[in-house]
Amino acid sequence: MQFFSGFSLKNEEYLFQNYLQKSDFCVAGFSYGAIKAYRFVEEKLQKAQRVDTLQLLSPAFFQNRDMKFKRLQLMAYKRDKARYLENFLASCFAPYGAKIVEHSQTRVEELEELLYYEWSLEALKKIVSAGVKVEIYLGGRDAIIDAKSAEAFFREVGTTTYIKEANHFLQLN
Repeated sequence: MQFFSGFSLKNEEYLFQNYLQKSDFCVAGFSYGAIKAYRFVEEKLQKAQRVDTLQLLSPAFFQNRDMKFKRLQLMAYKRDKARYLENFLASCFAPYGAKIVEHSQTRVEELEELLYYEWSLEALKKIVSAGVKVEIYLGGRDAIIDAKSAEAFFREVGTTTYIKEANHFLQLN
């Protein structure tokens, strides 16, 4: 299985053990990593390489947010990166206590990419028609994305699992 980490993170795969498929032909990504996982699957399919499943764990979904929200996020990051990341991770774990996660170096371009990324139903349907099963996992208490909007969007292309009491990390406590 190929796993792609979320924004500012590395090695957080252990938090998703209950959801991840252990297969050489599965690709998974958490939050910002869901975008990377999707693009990776597109590349593999263009090279006629096998992919059975794409798992999107709390995929970064901000296409329903206005430009003001996105600009404010970027301004806060540029003003005080350390504080922004601290608040961001606290929100990812809210309303529960934080777990241990490793951090990676971040760049403003990555934050811009995840905030402005537009998922395409047509493109997702293409990978489904190529035989890839798409699974989407969302937390009902997610303080990062609007999980209800994401569920409504992604349900057309895959199996959505909505965990009512889970946070962005899909944790229940």
